[in-house]
Amino acid sequence: MRVSQFFISTLKEAPAEAELVSHKLMLRAGLIKRLGSGLYTWMPLGLRILRKIENIVRDEMNKSGAIEVLMPAIQPAELWQETRRWEVFGPQMLKIKDRHEHDFCFGPTHEEIITDIARREIKSYRQLPLNFYQIQTKFRDEIRPRFGVMRAREFLMKDAYSFHTDENSLMQAYQLMYETYNRIFTRLGLKFRAVAADTGAIGGSGSHEFHVLAESGEDAIAFCPDSDYAANIELAGALLAQQERDKPEGEMLEIPTPTKRTCIEVAEFLGIPLQKIIKTLAVKANNKIFLLLLRGDHQLNELKVRKIPFLSEFQMASESDILLETGTIPGYIGPVGLDTCVIADQAVMNMSNFVCGANKEGIHLTQVNFGRDLTIPNHVFDIRNVVPGDDSPDGKGKLEICRGIEVGHIFQLRTKYSEIMKASYLDESGQTQYMEMGCYGIGISRIVAAAIEQNHDDHGIIFPTTIAPFQLAIIPIGLQKSSLVKDAVEKLYQQFSDNQIEVLLDDRDERPGVMFADMELIGIPHRIVIGERGLKQSIIEYQGRKDQAAQAIPIEKIFSFITNKLCTN
Repeated sequence: MRVSQFFISTLKEAPAEAELVSHKLMLRAGLIKRLGSGLYTWMPLGLRILRKIENIVRDEMNKSGAIEVLMPAIQPAELWQETRRWEVFGPQMLKIKDRHEHDFCFGPTHEEIITDIARREIKSYRQLPLNFYQIQTKFRDEIRPRFGVMRAREFLMKDAYSFHTDENSLMQAYQLMYETYNRIFTRLGLKFRAVAADTGAIGGSGSHEFHVLAESGEDAIAFCPDSDYAANIELAGALLAQQERDKPEGEMLEIPTPTKRTCIEVAEFLGIPLQKIIKTLAVKANNKIFLLLLRGDHQLNELKVRKIPFLSEFQMASESDILLETGTIPGYIGPVGLDTCVIADQAVMNMSNFVCGANKEGIHLTQVNFGRDLTIPNHVFDIRNVVPGDDSPDGKGKLEICRGIEVGHIFQLRTKYSEIMKASYLDESGQTQYMEMGCYGIGISRIVAAAIEQNHDDHGIIFPTTIAPFQLAIIPIGLQKSSLVKDAVEKLYQQFSDNQIEVLLDDRDERPGVMFADMELIGIPHRIVIGERGLKQSIIEYQGRKDQAAQAIPIEKIFSFITNKLCTN
């Protein structure tokens, strides 16, 4: 492709609204153009990248035995009302009416639609298992669309749905999709991790998220470098062996701590480590107050708390509730002397001679011990986020924390949708059974941004070769002035093109610096520079996008050199 016959629209500066690196670089490189809040037009360069990702995903899905379909983007309300998600899905769902005042939505996902197809078309166990997938536009009305295509309202997604006779068949398909996703993200050239995750609004009995590792990622991931263990930090188990507590060192004392309400403030004021303080949080569930105890340096994991049956619908207690229950204000509450149900994190049970609130404003207690100054908590659960250095739940090392961008998610839906929508089949004995289901999603458009967050430098994007808009850039020096340059450039351009190498020839009448800057900005992985001086010495200058310096390659070897480079990338 010649630049003169293509469309490249680069910017020196990103618009002010761009926050993330990927958003800034996608706008500067001209991959996308903003239409409205959370709405973007994919420009020619960006669309080439999007299609490459889409093709890799489609190729691997087809190899897995999945069958491609295309379902309507606009969905009738009746199906969502049938599963009772019409209201539950919330304001993210864009609801619309047709001319007859019938309710529809712009599909945020397609569980209802595919299950309706299955119940109409699948009648016998002989037709199962089946896995249908599509690559299609979705719409979710984000309250704060931001970060470009990372959190856009309209996005391109691959979603797949499998149907099975039993759980064993579902698990086989789930494992196959797990392996397929690993192959997809490996082919895309991304550093990623598959992590155990919560099922969220989609539901089901188990799930894994696939994260592209990047410092800018919204999600924290706990992983063990010595094993395959990895989990979203909300789901990672905090293992802590029960230890024998130290003996009391002195009498419990009331210590004035005026205006010191946070654990950090109290620790600094008393000159003690955070690990010696108990953080007491008051929550409310079923019109009853509960106290949650955490070590001062630990953070509450709300998801874990909601898995405690009697706290599934909890909310943080209001200041008035706290005052009524404890007689004091937040910042000074503690478990001593209260007739309130107490739930302690596992780590708290190893503490002794600790500090906690005294249930008196401006006062904390020191040298507090279980058994002597307060009773053992009513319940002990894992209710905190893991931290670096915690034991890995698989017992194979210590946990580390990194950040990731979620680009894929697979679910074991089981019969969540098939039961409520009566999607059944006849088994071998003629009995009616509900189909087991799986759900498997990949954010196609989000991958573009995630790849950039992981692969960039001060000059611009560094795309992996498999998804770069072009594999090779040719930059001529003096193309309009030198017939020697023109002849060499045209010959090489044709040779590369004839051998299916995606080459972009910058035939603009621009200064070399402008051409270099644009090719670096848009992330083309390989570049050759052809000038008269080099040609007279029978050499061409090559530089990889990640290389610190260029190297001279004999002109007769440049074609094999480039093809070898492309084969090894």
